[in-house]
Parts: sequence; C-alpha cells; structure tokens
Amino acid sequence: RIGYWPIASGLPLYAAVEKGYFKEAELDVEAIKFAGAQQVMEAMLAGRADGSANGTGSGNLGVGEIASPGLFKIIATNPSNAKYVLDQFLVPKDSPVRSIAELKGKRIASGPGIQNKTLALTVLERAGAAGTSVTELPIGQHVAALAAGQIDACYTLEPTGTIGRMNGTSRVLEAGVIAKYILGDPLAPWHGGSAALTTEFLQKHPAEAKKYIAAYARGIELVRSKPDEARQYLKGYTAIEGPLTGEVPLAAYMLYHEFKPADLAAFQKFFDLFTEKGVFEKKLSVESLLYKA
Repeated sequence: RIGYWPIASGLPLYAAVEKGYFKEAELDVEAIKFAGAQQVMEAMLAGRADGSANGTGSGNLGVGEIASPGLFKIIATNPSNAKYVLDQFLVPKDSPVRSIAELKGKRIASGPGIQNKTLALTVLERAGAAGTSVTELPIGQHVAALAAGQIDACYTLEPTGTIGRMNGTSRVLEAGVIAKYILGDPLAPWHGGSAALTTEFLQKHPAEAKKYIAAYARGIELVRSKPDEARQYLKGYTAIEGPLTGEVPLAAYMLYHEFKPADLAAFQKFFDLFTEKGVFEKKLSVESLLYKA
C-alpha cells in the first residue's frame, strides 16, 4: 500500500504500476491517492500505508519521523531546481506583478501541509515580501482560485503551472524558488519529495521490500531514459491528460545509493530550515534516514 498525492513527480510509481513492473516482481502494489503529503505521512504512522511515492514532502515525512522515531527509510528522492522544475510561484496571466517581492501584503496560497506553507512563507521572507500571510489550499484548486480572483498568487507544484499556462489563466512568476531562496543556488538539488518504505514493512517483509525497490527503480529508469513514453502514465493519477502530458516538466530522481556528499549537504540544509523554523523539534540527520541495502 503506497500513498501518493497527485503531482507530476510521483511518475515513477504510476509508471511502475501501469507497465506491470510490480506484477513482474510478483508483488501486489496498491497505489492510494491522498489529498496531500501530510495525509500520506499520517497513513504511514497509522499503519494504513507501507510507504510513499516520490512527490511526498520530505519535510512531512520528517515530522512523522520525529513523532515516531525510526518510522521509515528513503529509497529515492526527486530533486528539483531551476532546470528540473517542480516548485513555482504563479500569478494570474494579466497580473502586473513581476517579482516575488511585489507580493508583499497580497493574498497568497500554498499547497496543504506544513512543508508547503513553511516553504512559501520562507521564500516570501527571503525574496523581500516578509510578513505576508499564506493560506493553505488544495493544489487542484490553485489555478481556479487565481482565475476567479480569490488569490493574487500561489506557491505550487507541477503540473499546476503547466495547466494554468495551457488554459490561459495563469503564468509562472518564478520557478525553482526553493533551490534559489532556501539552498542559495538556483541549480542546487532540492530534495523536496521522497519515496520511502516504513521500517516495519522493511523488517517484516525484507524479500518483498527488495523486489519493490528494484521494480520502483525500473520506474525511475523509464522516466530517465524514455520520458516521452513515461509521461502517458500521468493520466489517471494526476490532473494531467491530453496535450498536457507532453508539456509538464519532469523532476529528476535520485536513488538511495546515488547520493554524493553534495547531495546530502543540500538535503541536510533543507531539513535544517525546518529545525530553524520550529517545525522539527530536533535536528534530523538525512543520512540516517536513507535506505541501506
């Protein structure tokens, strides 16, 4: 039972299910859709999910780890930045706003959950719009809220920006904002989402866990090597279908054994923000959370 929320970066799970990679490994994998990353984490805490797909907020998982130490191990992340776009601020297409600093005092929305809201507030603060409040809103409502004039801008994740651009209602104000404003380098890897398995599942079903990780890695390889083929599997799992499938930018992916010191450092800097902001009650070591075969 793998929890996901309907954003583009969950593609390796969608592809692995639809291509039959799990079935070939003699596994019965149920992909369970949740309204947000926080709900995925809560399902893992409650034993209603055995893991998370890519796109599940790493910060949300960190909150679960503090609530229940040893809850999970990360098998892959989906690093994004200005090149591999996932995160962005959107405004209505005809908005006069040209920089995040100009959003000061305006009506801003973010995706649901503590990770999205904390990051939105921090980017606003560091980009010159400190003191601006943020309202949580389901990600599927962002484009409609912009079009209806209910909000002036939103911090969101793909495919929202592509949907808004293609239906002519919104435009990207700035993309790759977490790498730039949180990590200090527009091309730094922001490991904002993670695929994970619960430690309980890993311990109770070690053989199946290894098969699952290998099949999931096949999903990642498909996205890396044949992105055009993989894109079709966004349909049904996200709001993306038709011409949209060829337009949505794809995140990069990094398996647990591919991390280099610079990747760990960037991931740790991201987690340290949550300690600094009081979201994490204590410092979490990223390295200790990675799966080790």
